[in-house]
Amino acid sequence: MLNHLRPALVLLALMTLLTGLAYPLAITGIATTLFPERARASLVERDGVVIGSRLVAQGFAAPAYFHPRPSAVDYNAASSGASNLGPTNAALIAAIAERTEAYRAENGPDVAPIDAVTASGSGLDPDISLADAGAQTPRVATARGVKAEEVAAIVSAQAQGRLFGVFGLPRVNVLTLNLALDAAFPLPSAAPED
Repeated sequence: MLNHLRPALVLLALMTLLTGLAYPLAITGIATTLFPERARASLVERDGVVIGSRLVAQGFAAPAYFHPRPSAVDYNAASSGASNLGPTNAALIAAIAERTEAYRAENGPDVAPIDAVTASGSGLDPDISLADAGAQTPRVATARGVKAEEVAAIVSAQAQGRLFGVFGLPRVNVLTLNLALDAAFPLPSAAPED
């Protein structure tokens, strides 16, 4: 019996070391060498203090900042996920109607872009569409006391195209956009609000 069990245990230990320790350490080392910023979670620092990540949305609420997509998990990365409500669910329809009304009250009577009133699948989508950014531009410009064209120029400078020119839609990262606004048009206390 021991003759049959010993090879299995040796193979188990060997594969555990190989796939559970050696492989992850090798991949981490390669990623850290080739993509150091991404390997560190694309963290954003200001004055030596980490203030967020380019990969995870934060809940900006002040009028002087662009707001991210709604989040079903209140921007909590520990419990990312969607509401799991189907498109005909009455609670989802009511939530979208409520968000649309709030969006229009805050940004004007225009049509609310779909990404402004629906939460993403993870609840942590760091980007908004250019349509959403364009609709928020007048509010942000007014709150900062600058012309809407100046804010729109920053949105254009921060805009990202389709991935490989094909996938997704043009978008802008909310955190980097708000930091660019703080750099161009500082507020009295230029710390982004969570």
